[in-house]
Amino acid sequence: MSEIVVGLDIGTTKIACIVGRKTEHDKIEILSMGKSESVGVTRGVVSNIEKTVQSIRAAVEEAEGKVDGELQVRVVNVGIAGQHINSLQHRGMLIRGNLDREIDQTDVDALIEDMYKLVMQPGEEIIHVLPQEYIVDSEQGIKDPIGMAGVRLEANFHIITGQIAAAKNIKKCVDKGGLEVDEMILEPLASSEAVLSEEEKEAGVVLVDIGGGTTDIAMFQDGIIRHTAVIPFGGNIISEDIKEGCTIMKRQAELLKVKFGSALASECQENEIVCIPGLRGREPKEISVRNLASIIQARMEEIIEHVYYEIKNSGFEKKLIGGIVVTGGGAQLKHITQLFEYITGMDTRIGYPNEHLAPTTMVDNITSPMYATGIGLVIKGFQDSYRNIGAESDTRNSDNAAKNHSSKTKGSFFEKILTKSRTWFEEED
Repeated sequence: MSEIVVGLDIGTTKIACIVGRKTEHDKIEILSMGKSESVGVTRGVVSNIEKTVQSIRAAVEEAEGKVDGELQVRVVNVGIAGQHINSLQHRGMLIRGNLDREIDQTDVDALIEDMYKLVMQPGEEIIHVLPQEYIVDSEQGIKDPIGMAGVRLEANFHIITGQIAAAKNIKKCVDKGGLEVDEMILEPLASSEAVLSEEEKEAGVVLVDIGGGTTDIAMFQDGIIRHTAVIPFGGNIISEDIKEGCTIMKRQAELLKVKFGSALASECQENEIVCIPGLRGREPKEISVRNLASIIQARMEEIIEHVYYEIKNSGFEKKLIGGIVVTGGGAQLKHITQLFEYITGMDTRIGYPNEHLAPTTMVDNITSPMYATGIGLVIKGFQDSYRNIGAESDTRNSDNAAKNHSSKTKGSFFEKILTKSRTWFEEED
């Protein structure tokens, strides 16, 4: 079996384990997918370790059982999100000692590594350091400086930070589930790999990933990540609004939202009624579909206003030719693109994670927007400079792969944290 990568999407409503491999045509073939209800995660952050571990095990076991032959998931790429995620812009500089040598990857790596030494707020840690553009001896707008001659190498960076406690809790859950975290990836970055084309990133586009607990935003322009944000509202708060507004149970509210919900009340018939069974012999409850849509629209307008604020705040509002791409479970809501276009005035489409999938992928419903993050985690795993060994089919192949893996791995996010933290404190002293 060819090399395999596993993506583990630990979401607020579901945990999905997606197993994929690369085809000879450089596409991703999804071999299997396991899904379980997420009962220990609140707004993208682990709130109950044991329940989350149980959900992870259930999803992984289902994924393993769907593959013909023996498959054992060992190493996974995990997504991280939540309202604790923040981002900032920073410029770094490196003065090169050997002027006879051209700029190479070691210089770029040294500049990136230097960004990890920035002093953060107590309890916060750097998750990603993303180069935006390089400057060589005051020559700006360079996307790849390797091979150039120069004394001073600078770069503008987009730096993403998060709470170390939240990240450690995710790792603890994965460890207790009998797995190993290879890399922790910001969820909107993963989703963008699954649903956006290179042309859209070049033209300028906003990815809006509406999950159960949070709405994640990633903004690209000139092929460069420009802005990221996490809004602490998602599909679950809409279900809560329906539950309160219609005085029904949360499970019924979720079913109503999925089957009859719409983001535009004006698109619903006035006389259309849904009948909900009563509790323990009580009379059934009749609910107007238009009233249901009014409740959903009010909350969706609030979420979209938050998104539009982030777009305007980024300074790239007039440069986003590709408009908005909506993905995640919330993207399945009827008429959601029309509401986005009405409020923002920007072209909007639904993002389906089929951009890089091979036609041989036979997993049911895998191209649904709700699996964008999980598929993106698999894609990111293959894009890394080293290869993740996510599963094994026979001992000989897995042993060789593990040797290659250990020799290429730069160190996990948490190893970096521990070593860098010690260094920082020593420097501060």
